[in-house]
Amino acid sequence: MKRLKFLRDVVSEMDRPARLRWGGGISLILLLVVVYSSASGAMDALTRKRVVREADLTELLLLKQRYLTLKRESEQLTNRLATVKSDDSLGRIIEEAGFKGKAVQIRPLKGDERGGFQEESAEVKIDGLTANELVNLLHRLEKGSKPVVMKKLLLRSRFDDPAKLDATLTMALVRGVRTEKR
Repeated sequence: MKRLKFLRDVVSEMDRPARLRWGGGISLILLLVVVYSSASGAMDALTRKRVVREADLTELLLLKQRYLTLKRESEQLTNRLATVKSDDSLGRIIEEAGFKGKAVQIRPLKGDERGGFQEESAEVKIDGLTANELVNLLHRLEKGSKPVVMKKLLLRSRFDDPAKLDATLTMALVRGVRTEKR
């Protein structure tokens, strides 16, 4: 209370032009404080907006990379589907993989049609494989020019030679179903 009374006495003792100057100066300071606080609030809002947009941009870049990867894989699958001829079979693909001399039995299974693709399924039995030959076979089937799907793989070691394996593969050759245009 004493300070307020002291301030009132000082202001009342001032002449009119001095009071106007002091009032204008205080008004100018208050105006600067209001402008600074509103500018600071706007800057904070812009900073938050920038951070959100940077997060969105990093997410979009990740999605773009994933899209490009999936697009490349889709194009590879399309190219692999285009290489399948009408006379291709799983037996021929196994022979191309380099297993002509092994005991290979191929038993056709019922094929499925899924989403515009025809699967020609078969059960393939190969006797007397080494682990390295099996890995090479699986790699050639996966990375080969024909689209082959491995559905099931059953391995048994031999009693007479544990280093040799008997493999039973359930696999399918995927073909694109041709739709007739009318």
